[in-house]
Amino acid sequence: MWKYRAAHDPWSIHDLVLHLADSEANSYARCRRLIAEPGSTVMAYDEMQWARALDYHAQSADDALELFKWLRRASYHLIRTLPDSVFTNTIEHPENGTMTMDDWLDVYTRHVSEHVEQMRRIQAAWQARR
Repeated sequence: MWKYRAAHDPWSIHDLVLHLADSEANSYARCRRLIAEPGSTVMAYDEMQWARALDYHAQSADDALELFKWLRRASYHLIRTLPDSVFTNTIEHPENGTMTMDDWLDVYTRHVSEHVEQMRRIQAAWQARR
């Protein structure tokens, strides 16, 4: 089931775990730019190209999950210590425009839950075909 790709979805659950780790790594760097270099531009990336070029199917989902947890925990511990003034900082995202800390938090909070729902749909499609 982990590597099953439904006809309606280019991702497998395994791919999504790797994607979430890569996304979290980008989020980790963006958060730090937002804090340390307000007003700077952060990198966008082509998630489908990363999945192909980094051969997500050949990578460890367990390692990706551990990396995700470490990065998320590190960002959490940093954010909870920030002074209120940092929340007025902004970054420029090539696709999302100007983002505040609240915008950044919203994007990365929703991102995981949206992909968990996607994983549930993939699992249901896998079960339906059996």
